[in-house]
Amino acid sequence: MNAVTAPPSSAVRHIVVVGTQWGDEGKGKLVDWLTDTAQAVVRFQGGHNAGHTLVINGVTTALQLVPSGVMRPEVQCFIGNGVVVDPEHLMGEIRRLEGIGLSVRQRLFISESCPLILPMHVALDRAREEQREKGGSSKIGTTGKGIGPAYEDKIARRALRVQDLKHPDRLQAKLRTLVDLHNLALADIYGSPDQIAFEPLYARLLELAAEIRPMMADVGRLLADLDRAGGRILFEGAQGTLLDVDHGTYPFVTSSNCVAGTAAAGSGVGPQMLHYVLGITKAYTTRVGSGPFPTELDWQTEGTVGHHLATVGREKGTVTGRPRRCGWLDAAALKRSVIINGLSGLCITKLDVLDGLDEIKVCTGYLLRGEPVDILPLDADDIALCEPVYETFPGWTQTTAGVTRWDALPPTARAYLERVQELIGAPIALVSTGPDRDHTILLSNPFQLARG
Repeated sequence: MNAVTAPPSSAVRHIVVVGTQWGDEGKGKLVDWLTDTAQAVVRFQGGHNAGHTLVINGVTTALQLVPSGVMRPEVQCFIGNGVVVDPEHLMGEIRRLEGIGLSVRQRLFISESCPLILPMHVALDRAREEQREKGGSSKIGTTGKGIGPAYEDKIARRALRVQDLKHPDRLQAKLRTLVDLHNLALADIYGSPDQIAFEPLYARLLELAAEIRPMMADVGRLLADLDRAGGRILFEGAQGTLLDVDHGTYPFVTSSNCVAGTAAAGSGVGPQMLHYVLGITKAYTTRVGSGPFPTELDWQTEGTVGHHLATVGREKGTVTGRPRRCGWLDAAALKRSVIINGLSGLCITKLDVLDGLDEIKVCTGYLLRGEPVDILPLDADDIALCEPVYETFPGWTQTTAGVTRWDALPPTARAYLERVQELIGAPIALVSTGPDRDHTILLSNPFQLARG
């Protein structure tokens, strides 16, 4: 398979892993797989609205805030300043991981600059979605976790941050102001009966602070030290490029920047530390929540291709359990992701879900108001009007599940992947053929290291 020449091994020590679709591409598995030769994994944006599911030796573990590197005991895990942190959820997730025998607190480092997600953010998030629905507007399709309101407080310069947990008096004053402000909005703007009581929340934050304080760190400094020592770092993105607040299908997007460039700003390091950008995409396309989706198929009717993708792919959200909308691979949308992220290489996941289909289609562009378009438009209203133009490929009857060698794939599967590579203009580095970490075909190792 033809591939673009990667930088020399001495240059590639740090990799940014980003989703190139609407999230749920399988980033967690690939981060876990790559940490075989890394010393650290960093989450740099989003919150616990992201879910990374890992399957290791048949055992499934779902992560939301804790970086995927936690599954390997020797790997350090960092939560960068670009992440919004729900302290209650964080400690619950840590305890759950400790319950299955993982050491977490000794190697998890949380930036003091992370904004906190608090109960009033959750109440606001849900009240807004209810208001949109009652008013006849389209719901954004948020997870209701308080992510958006927490980022709003950050931008408005009134957020409580992890560092405030070190200072009880400062925490008390800032929290009281924030509670009063958001309670007023809940009552007067949204007519919500939910009101957040200050005293119990303050007392609970003091309890959580005692547990979180030992994990607080100057993440940017620690990563710079690791870089100088010659360590390898993985920057783990959440959500997907097409949900980016600036570059996605606005307003049906998440509340943070989830593209590769954010890895620097969201971790406290310089962009010179981002050596290689690995984009993750499914061999088809899915989307959770509202928003335009040009290649969407009927995924609810039994016997349809869309239903095959949804059922064989087990397409339900890791965080919410909501069914994922399913459709053909959209190469025109991937072109946009290649540009935004500056992809060095691509990983195709869930190839095995296409097993048994008579034919497979790839969207190569659209007709927009009768005019041909070869890349995803920037305006969500235009995207909603796009009619996909497809290229059709023969399917394959052999199973690809668990295949670990390129030459063991059916010829039609190889032809499909090679054509996708041509259409999007980025080389395929890896192919995932199943949920387990070992179900992976390596074509070009981003770290330029030989594996056995």
